[in-house]
Amino acid sequence: MKSGKVVLGLAVGAAVGTALGMLFAPAKGSVTRKRIERRGVGCAEDVKGKLNEYTDTISEEYDTIKKGAIDLVEKGKEKAASVAGTIHAK
Repeated sequence: MKSGKVVLGLAVGAAVGTALGMLFAPAKGSVTRKRIERRGVGCAEDVKGKLNEYTDTISEEYDTIKKGAIDLVEKGKEKAASVAGTIHAK
């Protein structure tokens, strides 16, 4: 999870740095605003893509852990039934 925060921080930092660089660049205001908008959209898409990747990874890990927990519970139930059957047989 830490790497997700790092990637997000880098993306936001890059976007802010780009915006500030354009604001101080010698260009007309309308041109600068259009550049900021284009780059902002690109950065937003990148961040959204990374967020989707991390969400998918977390979802897959959750499913794996859930399946393992269900299997473990089933084995526990079988073991308990086996022990109960052994006790009743005596």
